[in-house]
Amino acid sequence: MEIKTDFLVLGSGIAGLFFAIHAAELGTVAIVTKKEKAESNTNYAQGGIASVIAQDDTYDSHIEDTMKAGAYLCHRDSVEALVKEGPHQIEELIDIGVAFTRKGTALDLGKEGGHSMHRIVHAADLTGKEVERALLARAAEHPNITMYENHVAIDLITEHHLFGTDKKHYNTTHCWGAYVLDAEENVVKTFLATTTMLATGGAGQVYLHTTNPTIATGDGVAMAHRAGAKIANMEFIQFHPTTLFNSGSPSFLISEAVRGFGAILRNADGEDFMKRYHPMASLAPRDIVARAIDAELKRSGDDFVTLDLSHLDAPAVREHFPNIYQRCLRHSIDITKDPVPVVPAAHYSCGGVVTDLNGQTTISGLYACGEVSMTGVHGANRLASNSLLEALVFASRAAVHVREFREKIVPIPSIGPWDDSGTINSDEWVLVAHDRREIQQIMWDYVGIVRSNIRLERALRRVELIQKEVRDFYIRTKVTEGLIELRNIACVADLIIRSGLLRKESRGLHYNTDFPATDDAHWLKDTVID
Repeated sequence: MEIKTDFLVLGSGIAGLFFAIHAAELGTVAIVTKKEKAESNTNYAQGGIASVIAQDDTYDSHIEDTMKAGAYLCHRDSVEALVKEGPHQIEELIDIGVAFTRKGTALDLGKEGGHSMHRIVHAADLTGKEVERALLARAAEHPNITMYENHVAIDLITEHHLFGTDKKHYNTTHCWGAYVLDAEENVVKTFLATTTMLATGGAGQVYLHTTNPTIATGDGVAMAHRAGAKIANMEFIQFHPTTLFNSGSPSFLISEAVRGFGAILRNADGEDFMKRYHPMASLAPRDIVARAIDAELKRSGDDFVTLDLSHLDAPAVREHFPNIYQRCLRHSIDITKDPVPVVPAAHYSCGGVVTDLNGQTTISGLYACGEVSMTGVHGANRLASNSLLEALVFASRAAVHVREFREKIVPIPSIGPWDDSGTINSDEWVLVAHDRREIQQIMWDYVGIVRSNIRLERALRRVELIQKEVRDFYIRTKVTEGLIELRNIACVADLIIRSGLLRKESRGLHYNTDFPATDDAHWLKDTVID
């Protein structure tokens, strides 16, 4: 089955929806999403969106906070675009119908780790869910947008998929859409488009413990890598320092805003231990807090540290964090008086598919925005609440760029249909489940918060072996959602490990005990895998 559209958007989080809404003014848009349309990392984002709104805040302050958190690996031009265009994007979200929390008529601005000012625009403690609601409602109203739920992208379509003589007319890699599995009908469809937007989100499911939903399997990065796009900075995986201990999978996130509100991290002895690690104590950037917790747990042998909110005004805590309050109550924890047990979990990938300031990848016709992309904004560590802002700013920039360069769009040639001849339906799906768990355990044990060369090398050997097994299984078996995800998880795990081995220093989220120092002279640069 062949579906033609002007714009193909892979993913239905804030990045994909915001781009789709803008692109729909130019032509037809097909949004492909793996599960239900609201299932995305956006929907799980509690904290908010960082933006210069307050009168006493400045662009320079937000830029410097971002650069500092990113260990100065951030691209300054990308950060300037992010910060300076942020307030306009907040205004547009309000116009679309996002109901941000207010104090009177003014936006209520929170403060989170690494920020020097109150600048976090939020909707209570469910900001992502509220933004997703409003964007889905606007997308549903537009006649040019069609949503395809329970559709799983398999691979991008490039010149390698052209029929015979058409191949000689294309000397560079171009993307004309994607092969997509309709998981309900169990049929592979060919989605053809003049422009494709990768907005597939993150890769938290590569790890055993993560805040990400089950769909976050690194699909966009893996597909782009197989198509030949440049990938960068995959070693920088952010572990959110505070997820609720023993809360299941995905791990329930205790927002950074809780510490911004005044919560204190304590060890089993009741000590405010973060004072020993950073001048900002519990409000230090995430990489520092995660490593500090990891060190405390290794030192003590405990399973968790705690967040203490007991000294704060109880009604104010319940008002600001209603979702966190109710969720913890289910675990018999009253956050206004009980210590909240927390542990780190994989949360956000600072690397991804390399793009320019307009969201263009190194493959023509292919754009990327949101967590799947590497715009240069985050550097070696993401500043809290910059992620939703990045998705908005670069989705908007991509839409403007597409509008300006419509005349340069390459027409769609003849594309070969999906070919699964010679494959079989397998009943050995226990192999898929086992390989997925094995990769997650390997990554958690060897490629986690603290790394070493021996751990990385051991992880690489094991993941290479699993990748070979997955390739063999993929070649002879009809595709399923589980197999597609396993293939992508294996690919992304390999990219993370290889990137970690390439960087001969410790910076931001990448801490290698064999290279504990930061080396600006040689490594103030991106780790690029071509």
